Amino acid sequence: MSNQLTSQKHLFALPADVHYINCATRGPFSQTVAMAGHEAIDRQMNPFGLPPDAFFSGAVKVRELFSQLINAGDPDRIAVISSVSYGMAVVARNLHRKPGLRAGQHILQIDAEFPSDVYAWDRVTTELGLTIKTVPMPQVPAGESVSARWNDAVLAAIEPDTAMVVVPHVHWMYGNRFDLEAIGERARSVGAWLVIDGTQSVGALPFDVSAIQPDALVCAAYKWMMGPYATGLAYFGEAFDGGVPLEESWMNRLDSNQFHRLTDYQPAYREKAYRYNMGEHSHFTHMPMLEIALTQLIHWQPERIQTYCAGLLDNHLPELTTLGCRIEPASGRGNHLVGVWLPETADPMAVQQVLQQNRVSVSARGRALRVAPNVYNEPADMAALTEALSGCLF
Repeated sequence: MSNQLTSQKHLFALPADVHYINCATRGPFSQTVAMAGHEAIDRQMNPFGLPPDAFFSGAVKVRELFSQLINAGDPDRIAVISSVSYGMAVVARNLHRKPGLRAGQHILQIDAEFPSDVYAWDRVTTELGLTIKTVPMPQVPAGESVSARWNDAVLAAIEPDTAMVVVPHVHWMYGNRFDLEAIGERARSVGAWLVIDGTQSVGALPFDVSAIQPDALVCAAYKWMMGPYATGLAYFGEAFDGGVPLEESWMNRLDSNQFHRLTDYQPAYREKAYRYNMGEHSHFTHMPMLEIALTQLIHWQPERIQTYCAGLLDNHLPELTTLGCRIEPASGRGNHLVGVWLPETADPMAVQQVLQQNRVSVSARGRALRVAPNVYNEPADMAALTEALSGCLF
């Protein structure tokens, strides 16, 4: 296999005149992922002869692939979930079990985080006597790294009263990258849990569980994993062994594939993270699609995706700065999700509408445009973005 990843646009069905630079909103299905979904639906038209093991086998393969993608080394630590809010609810449901937890401690999070990573803690903080501590995005002079200062602030805010740190790999709106290895080391030094939302990174940016050592990693599958909506994957570390699941699915118990014995009610769960699987996690349409999507990602390799996206950006981001836009230096972000901060005089929503009229799809988030390329994009897509922005910012 060549180390250089080339355009994979031929594997997708995006129209030639559409410049979809918006994987951070929703990843398109490749043609093989779509075909897997069609074939699964066709099978459902005649489910005759469906064996009991079919309720488990598809998800088993998906868990193996996700474990490989994030270098977890143990598929039994992977759970199939429905959404980020589901995964974070599992964390909240088990926070009371954390050793050394005491009233007066705080949950540390960053400013302007995605709502599912914020709402999850409202009830549990009240129940356990905890507070929320938020690390704001720092203001820095133009040309300096916001991410570097933000990482320093997060590290400084982790102290003995920190019960849990909730942080993404990259900021969902602006693409700022967080040093998860350093944050994880600091969290462990004070006995805090580290919980990561990997939705906007896993699949396009390398993630190494063995190096980062998170207690939980929660990901929706429909963005950078380019899988189906309403499905996600989560890693739960040793802190969650023996914990309390969010729901009591019959499939999560021992011997649940013995259909003739299902009323021999089993109090014991399957090991490790299996108890955290959502009900009906064998989803007969989604699992074949997600299996193909993960197989593609492992073949492409997130490191090569980053290099490919860097090649798309390198010739155009400097031009955007000449239009008065502000962009985080490469050292503080990934190449798959870049926040392009517009001049103060520009209306982000109005700019997004102009881009849409030019068949360019990106997302307005706050004062920035979220530019999110992937392997199906080509230089013409970035050129169309630059041309359209030049027209509406001057």
